[in-house]
Amino acid sequence: MNRAPVIAPSILSADFGNVSREIERIHQAGATWIHLDVMDGNFVPNITFGAIAVESFIKPEGCVFDVHLMVVNPEKHIAAFAKAGADVVSIHAEATEHLQYGLKMIRDHDAKACVALNPATPLETLDWVYPDLDMVLLMSVNPGWGGQSFIPPVLDKISSLRQRLQDRGMDIPIQVDGGINLKTIASAYRAGTTNFVAGSAVFTLKPGESMSEEELLETYRNNISDLKKEATKDLMV
Repeated sequence: MNRAPVIAPSILSADFGNVSREIERIHQAGATWIHLDVMDGNFVPNITFGAIAVESFIKPEGCVFDVHLMVVNPEKHIAAFAKAGADVVSIHAEATEHLQYGLKMIRDHDAKACVALNPATPLETLDWVYPDLDMVLLMSVNPGWGGQSFIPPVLDKISSLRQRLQDRGMDIPIQVDGGINLKTIASAYRAGTTNFVAGSAVFTLKPGESMSEEELLETYRNNISDLKKEATKDLMV
């Protein structure tokens, strides 16, 4: 049975002038997951925010803070982000020599444990940590650079991962991050993706453009709804 698609808007595309208000808006618009991209300027070129900032974000009731650690040696930071309110923590297999230990740390701090894999990282990386996984994040662009398009071969990777999970009797979410929009979400959903990180496809307000609070909320609501409808359109035929 296909899961209902989960849209996780990425705060990187939101208005950083008032992150908590943006989180509240997109939650009201129908997003239960909020994707928080943490970058250290080392594993990826950019720097975003740390645990202190995450702790300052107001989390609406029923909202999931989905923290994606794009940092070297993530096991050094897991406790701080869990304390800051992370419900799900994703760590990159490419960024640590102690992947299983990092996943165990996440669970030990009462968060859901997720491994993130870059587009060229093979699925065999997961062979010895499946019991420690609550979700897998597959990057569909290379992390850290803006303006990239969805990498089509990742679709086969999604399908292969879903089959590997089924072979092990596991029914956990597969999240895809990068280039998700109305043109790409349906094929990713058909391949086996359940959770979709979406930035500019949700936060469509252009620089210099202004909207009333009601108009902005309605825009976010429509964007999230349109993504969900597009993902599942083949099921309606």
